[in-house]
Amino acid sequence: MRVLQLIDSLETGGAERVSVNIANALASQIDASFLCATRKEGLLKESLQTNVDYLFLNKSKTIDFTAVKSLNNYIKRNKIDIVHAHSTSFFLATFIKLLNSKLKIVWHDHYGNSEYINNRKSKVLRLCSSYFSHVFCVNKKLEIWAKQYLKSRSISYLPNFVVLNEINPITKLKGENDKRIIHLANLRPQKDHITLFNAFKKIVKDCPGWSLHCVGKDFNDEYSESLQTKIIDLGLSDSIFLYGSKLDIVHILEQSNIGVLSSRSEGLPIALLEYGLAGLPVVVTNVGDCTKVVENNKSGIVVVNEDSEALATGVLQLLLDQEKARGFGHNLKLKVEKEYSITKYVKTLLDVYNVLL
Repeated sequence: MRVLQLIDSLETGGAERVSVNIANALASQIDASFLCATRKEGLLKESLQTNVDYLFLNKSKTIDFTAVKSLNNYIKRNKIDIVHAHSTSFFLATFIKLLNSKLKIVWHDHYGNSEYINNRKSKVLRLCSSYFSHVFCVNKKLEIWAKQYLKSRSISYLPNFVVLNEINPITKLKGENDKRIIHLANLRPQKDHITLFNAFKKIVKDCPGWSLHCVGKDFNDEYSESLQTKIIDLGLSDSIFLYGSKLDIVHILEQSNIGVLSSRSEGLPIALLEYGLAGLPVVVTNVGDCTKVVENNKSGIVVVNEDSEALATGVLQLLLDQEKARGFGHNLKLKVEKEYSITKYVKTLLDVYNVLL
């Protein structure tokens, strides 16, 4: 069995992490594991193991015949059986399928705006889906939608898994020790940093000395500028810190005390699983499959999305009751280790791959 993971970039997003982690995990389980980044490279390239064969296409447009030819030659030369395409890379995978009738295409749907799934542009996806041998969906809403709208006959729910890769510790978080809240999320409107900042203003009023640390890719766009302005307007420049993309997540989480996710929409966030594996108590919004991971008032606190009052109240519960917070963190760690392990995930993948072949 020879399998290629196909992904648009190697920047530090959820789908990108999953593709790299799958390629790494499969390298010791199958004949050969490959990964192809189509448009951009990024920090995650450093996380690829040496036994994963890597290709970068530098694709510059939607229909790039040079990239198609390069990928097609690579697949033939390496006798690849399955292309596991993630997110929007399905379009290129479909082109390759048309050139190789025996090739199996697996599409992995990581769509993060599942709360607004009806707004999804899906005409091209629906057309291409007739060429998919199997579809994996990261949450149940996406699975239901796929079974209603896509043409593939084989569709299943596959929750994300988590791996905390050991990277040389570099990032030193600012603020006081034992008073840090971590937010792992790229700077996108979907992640709703504004509601989080408004909540944090209320938090530091009752619990001074705490700081908020936002780690995730900064796209240097209008949204990013609005966040910088918001921090200044709230007078929180000395307690809210933006770090950009980082690889040493283990080291960052070791310096953190509480994990928070303020998203208005999600699939199944890798960050939440990372919090859990690190044993952090968490406060998350009730979106995507977050409640499948976090049981409210048992392994964390779940609040309504886009509500700064509710978010602040949830965080303050943990700050003011450290024993409860430790218990929640312990329970979440047990849950993640049991249900979102790499071993269970790889077994499911291989079962599907074997059926296709």
